[in-house]
Amino acid sequence: MTDLVNVSASAAPPSSESPWWADAVVYQVYPRSFADADGDGMGDLRGVTSRIPYLAELGVNALWLSPFYVSPQHDGGYDVADFRDVDPMFGTLADFDELLAAAKAAGMKTIVDLVPNHTSNEHVWFQEALASPEGSAARARYIFRDGKGDDGELPPNNWNSVFGGAAWTRVQREDGTPGQWYLHLFDTTQPDLDWTNPEVRAEFRDVLRFWLDRGVDGFRVDVAHGMIKAEGLPDWNFQAHMLEGGTVDPNHEDSPFFDQDGVHEIYRDWNAVLSEYDGDRMMVAEAWVPDVERLFRYIRPDEMQQAFNFGFLLSGWSAERMSANIEETERNARRLGRPATWVLSNHDTVRHSSRYGLSDPTTYPRGISAEDEQPNEALGLARGRAAALIELALPGSAYIYEGDELGLPEHTTLPAEVRQDPSFFRTKGAERGRDGCRVPMPWDASRPGYGFSDAESPADPWLPQPESFARYAASEQVGVHGSTFELYRQALSLRKSESLGQADFAFSSLHDPAAGILSFVVGSVTVVANMGETDFALPEGEILVASHECPAGILAPNSAVWLK
Repeated sequence: MTDLVNVSASAAPPSSESPWWADAVVYQVYPRSFADADGDGMGDLRGVTSRIPYLAELGVNALWLSPFYVSPQHDGGYDVADFRDVDPMFGTLADFDELLAAAKAAGMKTIVDLVPNHTSNEHVWFQEALASPEGSAARARYIFRDGKGDDGELPPNNWNSVFGGAAWTRVQREDGTPGQWYLHLFDTTQPDLDWTNPEVRAEFRDVLRFWLDRGVDGFRVDVAHGMIKAEGLPDWNFQAHMLEGGTVDPNHEDSPFFDQDGVHEIYRDWNAVLSEYDGDRMMVAEAWVPDVERLFRYIRPDEMQQAFNFGFLLSGWSAERMSANIEETERNARRLGRPATWVLSNHDTVRHSSRYGLSDPTTYPRGISAEDEQPNEALGLARGRAAALIELALPGSAYIYEGDELGLPEHTTLPAEVRQDPSFFRTKGAERGRDGCRVPMPWDASRPGYGFSDAESPADPWLPQPESFARYAASEQVGVHGSTFELYRQALSLRKSESLGQADFAFSSLHDPAAGILSFVVGSVTVVANMGETDFALPEGEILVASHECPAGILAPNSAVWLK
């Protein structure tokens, strides 16, 4: 369909010789909520292993495991007490090795989370720091500072935690008198490490090698933009939020603790570690930065291999906003010769099928509760299916959050008494938190907990599931024509057979964002998404896959199609 291609067509960065991660479709597993093998109501590694055949049937290339390390679980495992062992709630290192082997046997790569900005306050290092005097080598691994005021009663600066409240907590000396303060950009139980300390850098090189030696294929790096703080820790009169970079608006100074230039030295060092191993090992950055150009600094050839494109996620259901992000992302990908990434949801966001069902489908709420506007579930699902066809056709790498392939909505009516996200408590409920997107997966509509556990008499899932999950369960979708699972499976199969992840890209002549039409050509496939309010007449061509039926060649609003 060359008549639909604009003259601005350009080659996507990957080639036939590209490493596996250049066009991989990666499935994010949040272990607490994916599958429970032992019946205690909490997901575990053996549960993940049991569902490898499901992921293989779906057609993904890799799985990314959110933290499963030893942790007191104050922040869903992102407060790590031991970076080299599995928390008993998830299993053992032997269970991890079995999972790794099962994924490999199914042809899938495995990526694990790495949390280098902070540790748990129960980590042996932090416990040693608390027991050591001020100015000691043990304290120098973290960011301890004297307070301001006559008696040090004020925090060292005015920084706020991303989760709300002050970013500093004061400790007591052995004699019970108030002592120094330590920095925690997140929860009080997550003290920040001092990455100017050579011992910290050496420790994480060793952590990387520990998991690389076990056979992992890559790392998703948590808060990849956060490890280096501005010299002198200057005051900053603003509030940083997740997924929004270090700025609130473009008119004030940049954050002194996010996206500092010094982080890139760390990733050049890590790149060298990964280069010691065969198999195209990789890193993907969770970096909340203000613009795409700065994001691509994290994936220069001697640093990371990928970075999450949160601008695509935040563009919402808008042809103009999504088109702008795609254009800017593709331009920077060509400039650096690096693949783009595309993501719609993850464990930190309200699920996109629910965001798209709000009265303003471009908003980004920090959780939804029963007191908030309730999404239009059917509309959000329709738009979510269409967005999947946009995401999975774009060249580069795509990330799917567990349940995306089922069209799972957010649990928007979780009662306060069951919530566990620290951001909910630190903001006194002003931020509803991330529990709604972390509700355990529904596997079998006929079983207790919708089959989250395979045990005969399982405990209730660690977060309650809404009744609506019954109709979204895998048992109601796998093999069912027209289901969201089958839509994803068909799209992933076509993506592979048409080599879309490595194909040329250009906006098509149908592309008209102002009218709500997002359209591009990738390889030999034309993608058309109707994000407007009126029907759109499709050009002639074979319909390969459609999010909804297209009678008489008419693409209805809130739907998308692949043509050839």
